[in-house]
Amino acid sequence: MIDRAKKTEQAGSSLIEVLIAVLVVSVGLLGTAGLQLASLKNNQSAMQRSEAVVLTYSILDRMRANRDVAAAGNYDVALPADLANCAAPGNGSLAEQDLTEWVAEIQSALGAGVACGAVDCDSNFNCTVTIQWDDSLSTGGNAAQQVVTEGKI
Repeated sequence: MIDRAKKTEQAGSSLIEVLIAVLVVSVGLLGTAGLQLASLKNNQSAMQRSEAVVLTYSILDRMRANRDVAAAGNYDVALPADLANCAAPGNGSLAEQDLTEWVAEIQSALGAGVACGAVDCDSNFNCTVTIQWDDSLSTGGNAAQQVVTEGKI
């Protein structure tokens, strides 16, 4: 009779252990999902920075092909105060065509209305290329990201 009493006291304890184990595993899986989401956001941001660097070298290579015109300042364009107002100068000269294509590439890679580029060259063939974009969706942090590349053409 004593053995039966001990067995009935233990009934149901394994169910509680299973419920606690399920709770612990659930919390662990939620943590893993959160880490995965943060990783995806940061990878998106890193990819955008890499694309911005490639795009800065793209316009520098175009200017190297048209060096004298670039040194004269025909490729110079400033960043607008509002990235939504980013516009290329037109399609008249080769420099204008290059800038129009470059701005289109920036907006295609980094987002239309949230990305733009600037170029500033001096007469000694030293150029500074800046690309700015809104990165708030990727990192959840600072919206304004910039990549600045200085080069000699």
